Amino acid sequence: MSNLTLWSRPVRPAWDTDRWLRNFFGPAATADWYKPLTSEFNPAAEIVRDGDNAVVRLELPGVDVDKDVTVELEPGHRASVLVIRGEHRDEHAPDAAGKDGRALREIRYGSFRRSFQLPEHVTSEAIAASYDAGVLTVRVTDAYKDPAAAQPQRIAITK
Repeated sequence: MSNLTLWSRPVRPAWDTDRWLRNFFGPAATADWYKPLTSEFNPAAEIVRDGDNAVVRLELPGVDVDKDVTVELEPGHRASVLVIRGEHRDEHAPDAAGKDGRALREIRYGSFRRSFQLPEHVTSEAIAASYDAGVLTVRVTDAYKDPAAAQPQRIAITK
């Protein structure tokens, strides 16, 4: 019996690791394998209309909203800006990667800042924020009032 080779492929040191990751996690798993982790991430957001209200939802699972998240209304000349900022902290020990120092991390840690433009007449009294099951929900009612102060106003987050 003889072996027939239909093609030859170049040998790379990390080829077996790449193949294992693709087979186990899918093709997207190796896309970030060699990239360093950044200190920022961008949480997924959803903006929907609910009657006369606007509802902004941000996915923030594992974030301690009491300590690490702020919701503010920053007044502007022609528009106000709803600013949501915070940090997703990595509570794991640095040696959690294992003996050889390798780990596959799809959870992003670091600081974030999302901003959404609102009409100039919106005040902080027209905004309510709540957090439940890993989702921060900010409801903006369409209240036509004169702005009370021309400085940023913090919005309390309820659970």
